[in-house]
Amino acid sequence: MERLRELMVKNQIEARGVSDLRVLEAMRKVERHKFIPGHHVASAYEDHPLPIGHGQTISQPYIVALMTELCELKGNEKVLEIGTGSGYQAAIFSLLAKQVYSIEIVDPLAKSARQKLKELGYHNIEIRTGDGYLGWPEKAPFDVIMLTASPPKIPQTLIDQLADGGILVAPEGDFTQELIKITKNKGTITKKTVTYVRFVPMIRGSE
Repeated sequence: MERLRELMVKNQIEARGVSDLRVLEAMRKVERHKFIPGHHVASAYEDHPLPIGHGQTISQPYIVALMTELCELKGNEKVLEIGTGSGYQAAIFSLLAKQVYSIEIVDPLAKSARQKLKELGYHNIEIRTGDGYLGWPEKAPFDVIMLTASPPKIPQTLIDQLADGGILVAPEGDFTQELIKITKNKGTITKKTVTYVRFVPMIRGSE
């Protein structure tokens, strides 16, 4: 599997322009196959998303690496992830940031990701079941916020929870989705489109 991870990084990620050495090293280290249901393990290092149950997916490796690189992590950040899913992205963040907070609206996924990350020795991650549209106000502000599901429009609540100087990376849109990067500088929001993507929709809470 280590050889497959190395090939994944070389052929799918570096070859397509991701160059942040810390991100590339994290992608080499995190064992993606351990975050994938058993019947899909053989496809763990292929360049496409895979189902993880409950209508959710684990993103393709290139998109994980690209979105992580856009976060510009140096190692001391507090990160909020919306959409824990399998826990794979949280594991990548764990190696690159100081503290990771992750929200998952599907309770069984939150529980399995929490257990998996603990078993694999990732200790700087806190996961809770909740509505990602509300963020995690008691832990805000965050240096980095990433959404791994696509809302029609980025919730203002999350922009409000972004620290000054912070970065938010997310897919945005319904049928046509753009991968966007938002930066906050002295209260001014700058938004740019990076590419076009396809993510599962971001689920709202019941309230």
